[in-house]
Amino acid sequence: MKLITAVIRPFKLDEVREALGEAGVTGLTVTEVKGFGRQKGHTELYRGAEYVVDFLPKLKIECAVTDEAYEAALEAITAAAATGKVGDGKIFVVALEQVLRIRTGEIGADAL
Repeated sequence: MKLITAVIRPFKLDEVREALGEAGVTGLTVTEVKGFGRQKGHTELYRGAEYVVDFLPKLKIECAVTDEAYEAALEAITAAAATGKVGDGKIFVVALEQVLRIRTGEIGADAL
């Protein structure tokens, strides 16, 4: 099993959610986050004053998938989140040792 964590642009959430659903992902968690990478923020003008926005708003999506399904999930996220510009985000994949569904006690892939 794999845990996929993707940091994407906020306006791409609906497209990514639909693509993951079509790829067979049954659940995900979304968190509003702020950060920067190579994009390094930007400057804005507000009431005549210029200020620097260091941390840009992003969304972090987390989903647990089986080993068989994770490549399809990666392709779905990549295709749906891409704009071709700096700041599209990143995807991280981590191996999951164990998953347990609290309500039923199911373990492993059955708990997903």
